[in-house]
Amino acid sequence: MSQNSLKRLFTDTVIYGLSSIVGRFLNYLLVPLYTYKIAVSSGGYGVVTELYAYTALMLVILTFGMETTFFYFANRYKRIADKVFATSALTVGIVSAVFVALLFAFIGPVSGAMGYSEHPEFVEMMGCVVALDAFQAIFFALLRFEGRPWKFAALKLAFIIGNIGLNLFVFLLAPRLCVSHPSLMGWYNPDYQVGYIFVVNLICTSAVTLGFLPEMRKLKWGINGKLVVKMLGYTWPLLLFGIAGILNQVADKICFKHLLPGDEGEVQLGIYGACVKIAMIMAMITQAFRYAYEPFVFGGSRDRDSKESQASVMKYFVMFALLAFLVVMAYLEDVLKYIISPGYWEGLRVVPIVMVAEILMSIYFNLSFWYKLNGETWWGAVFSGIGCVVLLAVNVLFVPKYGYMACAWGGVAGYGVCVVLSWLVGRKRNPVPYRLLPIAGYFVLALGLYGASVWLRPEALGWRIVLNTALVCVYAGVALYCERGLVKGVLGRIKSRR
Repeated sequence: MSQNSLKRLFTDTVIYGLSSIVGRFLNYLLVPLYTYKIAVSSGGYGVVTELYAYTALMLVILTFGMETTFFYFANRYKRIADKVFATSALTVGIVSAVFVALLFAFIGPVSGAMGYSEHPEFVEMMGCVVALDAFQAIFFALLRFEGRPWKFAALKLAFIIGNIGLNLFVFLLAPRLCVSHPSLMGWYNPDYQVGYIFVVNLICTSAVTLGFLPEMRKLKWGINGKLVVKMLGYTWPLLLFGIAGILNQVADKICFKHLLPGDEGEVQLGIYGACVKIAMIMAMITQAFRYAYEPFVFGGSRDRDSKESQASVMKYFVMFALLAFLVVMAYLEDVLKYIISPGYWEGLRVVPIVMVAEILMSIYFNLSFWYKLNGETWWGAVFSGIGCVVLLAVNVLFVPKYGYMACAWGGVAGYGVCVVLSWLVGRKRNPVPYRLLPIAGYFVLALGLYGASVWLRPEALGWRIVLNTALVCVYAGVALYCERGLVKGVLGRIKSRR
């Protein structure tokens, strides 16, 4: 890959990052809204945390790796890329439709098994949401394949803005209208707050689907029988890989109430879920990076210097991820904790641990391309499966005694195992010359500065902020100096576009 291609990756990542990071930042407005309006003792936020964990798992199952599969086959058979898209989208759409039909047919036993027999509509609504999300995922993949990040960003932000607006209406304006204009608000139930979260999500997800009407014209190609067989052969290991991977992220939230039953379990799950939101800045960076990086890698997989580019990108990604870690840690106790209600603050100690787990997950994502490019996707299922077993073992053994802290450390253990296994096997199967020394150097620098922040911690708020800001600037300054060649190249490209 040329230097221009690498610069294009950074440009696209910025655009995808705007939709992801800005959107997630706006979505953070909902965290204080929920945590201040939903009492800790009610366990209501635990319900939201658990159902969204189930939703994340089902999204992986319903998409069954078809996003990555679409990129692989669309680049391999560029002349029939539209047929590849139609086959991918319709296959996912049919599976999602069957899922919704079965869910509604067996909603009684399903909702009962999940512990929501009193509110089966919660499960129904989130089932519809995840089915639509799965169908949309292939359309968003098409935008990435065609190099259309601006429409991608616009639709993502449209969902976020609509979601925030309707939530503000439901939680802030609607209660007041019930008093001032009761005749207009007969539909509103102030005790149904958690339910309205799911209602709003369903409305906004359905609206975004309409934004893909122009792209839906490509569905006219229908499903190509021979092609779908080849795609399913490629994607089934990705399904196992995806299930194991998402379980590494949500298994703790799904099994938490079973390991720590009763009201205490729901309360702790709510605290954990709220505090994890603060650590999700790492997930934003990873997601923005992934949106740009997948088409970048698959599109240039035959270039002679693709491995060199992968090695460089790994280094840059770790560098930025550690910067994000330092920023969150610098302002967690004095600024960022106000994102959530004081009743949830006891869980802030999980934030640095969860962020380390997110960094390890990001590294594992970067390491995963060797088997995706080789068509040996079953390796991903093996690595993620082993990591998932490790995570579950930590949770089963330690959650009953240590609560949500065990969940956080379980993520570190699970992803740590995945990173080690993928790197060791990848060195033999498809070696990439990763810059281990600079990567280790950034880790040492970031952890050293974080340790200095904890050790030197002044008592005065103002001095703490000054010190932590200075430490972040030290890291950024060192990184900019070490990578000054890349910075000059990116700035030069920006100037040339003007």
